[in-house]
Amino acid sequence: MARRGDWDVTVINPIGLPPLLPLKRYAALRTTPAVEAPALETGGAITVHHPRFALIPGLSGRFNPALITRAVLPLARRLHAERPFDLIDAQFFYPDGPAAARIARELGLPLAIKARGGDILYWGTLPACLAQIRAAAEQARALLTVSQALGRDMAALGLPEERIRVHYTGLDHARFWPRPRDEARAQLAARFPALALPANARIIASVGSLIAIKGQALSIAALAELPDDVVLVLVGAGPDEAALHRQAASAGLGQRVIFTGNLGHDDLPLLLSAAEAMVLPSEREGLANAWIEALACGAPIVISDVGGARELVDSPDAGRIVAREPKAIAAALREVLAARMPQSEVAATVARFSWDANAAALSAIYTGIVR
Repeated sequence: MARRGDWDVTVINPIGLPPLLPLKRYAALRTTPAVEAPALETGGAITVHHPRFALIPGLSGRFNPALITRAVLPLARRLHAERPFDLIDAQFFYPDGPAAARIARELGLPLAIKARGGDILYWGTLPACLAQIRAAAEQARALLTVSQALGRDMAALGLPEERIRVHYTGLDHARFWPRPRDEARAQLAARFPALALPANARIIASVGSLIAIKGQALSIAALAELPDDVVLVLVGAGPDEAALHRQAASAGLGQRVIFTGNLGHDDLPLLLSAAEAMVLPSEREGLANAWIEALACGAPIVISDVGGARELVDSPDAGRIVAREPKAIAAALREVLAARMPQSEVAATVARFSWDANAAALSAIYTGIVR
């Protein structure tokens, strides 16, 4: 949006921290500056503000919108006074949406809220949170969703169907494109010794937080059904990492399951280009960025029938949609590996996704709100 030149973008990204619990997973967040200088990748157009709010992990979910509002509203008032806003936008429906709704009311501004997956599919199942989601939706002039399927889920929860607009995920084609597989593997091996694999090894990637709903345990179980030359590379971090290590070891797959942790924006496209498939049998998704990024790099995807899966995997070139069951996942991976689809043909399935298209669609939606 900032690159288009017709919108000024101010980002407020509140950070929730437990006040008394020095939990390891919050360590990086504690070092985040209160204000991040404009990033070079946005042409110096966006400054990101990081006000803090207190939360209690696992317990304060129903109260987080109020806690966010208390932290953000004074900052929003000051920024609005310095350079008036035309619109408030929440890029996640819960807890951000109800907080943004309160701020928009206080500032007398129109509101848009976007749903991405778990913000509807998880938080929408909790009565106290659903009530806040519905109230925010009634106030918003536009309700955005990353897929038609998620839009139907929103309507089923009682959100105003006439205001729901599909706004597909963007994709940076300058970053995610199909490098020649052998070259990508060589560069990966130079950067990460653990990925210096035998020439005959076939790589399957799985990109996502290491949490149960992403299905990495199912992918490891499926690996046991595949030939010994197939290697599973798990990208991401999360609380299930130790359990996944134990599962791989107990199944005799310790040498065939590689944990990379989180990868940077320059390394992930290399891995996805080196991979012959990407597997992510999630329990719930909207329309995952990882799906689109894998396809853009030439790796067909094997995913579960959740969210916008059928809107994306609409041809054999894009991959397979499977049941969340190891044998079904393994069978689909065998098909994809045997097909050896050209990377260019796989990448062509997501040619319609781009940041330019994403920004143009969002600009049109915003323009309709503020007029």
